[in-house]
Amino acid sequence: ALPPGWKPGSKAAPAPQLPDFAAIAAENQQAPSGAAAPKSTLSQLKDSFLNWDLYKQAIPDLFKTGLPNTLILTVSASVIGLALGMALAVAGISRARWLRWPARVYTDIFRGLPEVVIILLIGLGVGPVVGGLTGNNPYPLGIAALGLMAAAYVGEIFRSGIQSVEPGQLEASRALGFSYTSSMRLVVVPQGVRRVLPALMNQFISLLKASSLVYFLGLVANQRELFQVGRDLNAQTGNLSPLVAAGLFYLLLTVPLTHLVNFIDTRLRRGREPGREDPLELSTSQEMI
Repeated sequence: ALPPGWKPGSKAAPAPQLPDFAAIAAENQQAPSGAAAPKSTLSQLKDSFLNWDLYKQAIPDLFKTGLPNTLILTVSASVIGLALGMALAVAGISRARWLRWPARVYTDIFRGLPEVVIILLIGLGVGPVVGGLTGNNPYPLGIAALGLMAAAYVGEIFRSGIQSVEPGQLEASRALGFSYTSSMRLVVVPQGVRRVLPALMNQFISLLKASSLVYFLGLVANQRELFQVGRDLNAQTGNLSPLVAAGLFYLLLTVPLTHLVNFIDTRLRRGREPGREDPLELSTSQEMI
């Protein structure tokens, strides 16, 4: 309503008409509801880790996207690690200093740095330099970083296996007319590799778990590995169930491999069963008779 005496052109402002806050508060006032009963610790843990609806949402993405990429990263890096690791092992036992010292420096650096530091240095440091080759795609850089890390450990495993072979094996092969290179390739290295198979399998398991660190390079949606798929769903929902589902996938991969390592190690330690003839020795003895 306009104030008394107001007319057009008057500078007098109309009095503000404010709502009756007291009346509104009285109308909306309700009896205070009872406080909600706090959830038990077990119920809170169940809500955080065992949300079945989120499991149903996460498992298809983990299976279709996360699992294949984790295996691709691990297997590709393992191939790089085995090839470069063997070269490092041979260089590490070489008598030539120009081969031995660089191999040792490489091994010390890549074994001494944290894995995530190496991945970030290669992905963010080398990435812009080789962007023309990779198309600024962090996926091959992640494989390269994992492979270079694995090579340092695999090289030491190979070196220990080769040096565990008795020197008489090399001397005997040289006495039979084999060159040093042929003796190492055909006699010493196969025996050394056989002795370190459990250690190589353990290194593969470690590499499989380390593949989750490629997450820090920021892979695109169809390149995400298990951890990143679970982490993205965790960030969207605020629930830890997707990460638990990702952890279950890792366990499905690592636990059977761990038991396989134990089986191989047991067989290698036991050797041939008592009373079982070596076919090669048996044929040789028959020829002598």
